[in-house]
Amino acid sequence: MASLGNDPGGTSASKCAVMCANYHPVTAQDRLLTFFGVERPAGEVPPEFAFPGYLAPFVMRQRDRAELERQGALGLFGLIPHWSKDLAIGRRTYNARSETVHEKPSFRDAWRYGRRCIIPAEAIYEPNYESGRAVRWRIARKDGRPMGIAGLWGFWRGPDGRELLSFTMLTINADEHALMKRFHKPGEEKRMVVILDEAEYDAWLDCPAERMRSFLRPYPAEWLEARADPK
Repeated sequence: MASLGNDPGGTSASKCAVMCANYHPVTAQDRLLTFFGVERPAGEVPPEFAFPGYLAPFVMRQRDRAELERQGALGLFGLIPHWSKDLAIGRRTYNARSETVHEKPSFRDAWRYGRRCIIPAEAIYEPNYESGRAVRWRIARKDGRPMGIAGLWGFWRGPDGRELLSFTMLTINADEHALMKRFHKPGEEKRMVVILDEAEYDAWLDCPAERMRSFLRPYPAEWLEARADPK
């Protein structure tokens, strides 16, 4: 398995204090097909929990085709820009702030060229400090369906000529979000990943550049549920 190291995000809530460094990817073939319309890519089966540098499935627009067709792919969690010398940068590029994604060197090419993707997630994990210490919480949709998280993808060619795909999750401010404002250290800005509505999956993958920011909005708190899930 391609990885930046053993569990680089850590397994405790205190080690995934940056939004969002740990999630449960959708890896079951039937759920990928039912909810995202793609098959799981052939090859290595991804791990149950994803941390930066781990392989996980994502959904992209099929490359080199004029018409929209979804394609399932495997990539590293943490976008590796084409100019990077190695994979270590992925420890810092698993989230992209929507406010600055267009100008940050690690993300601006993926944003400019419309390399948008959807990251299938059964749940994400965030630290809650309401007890006075960091406790890992699980956040998922109330209806049991997986989340489709908006992201960007990129490709990187190593010195040996092999090509690796990678991706990042887009995030927005969550200071006023009824649920997501409960996570991360007191005094820190609250952030949340962009969770898409299923009806918008194709529109997100296919939209013109000037419409991209219209998708970057909070997912309704009442459609989500959260509970303590210490590791």
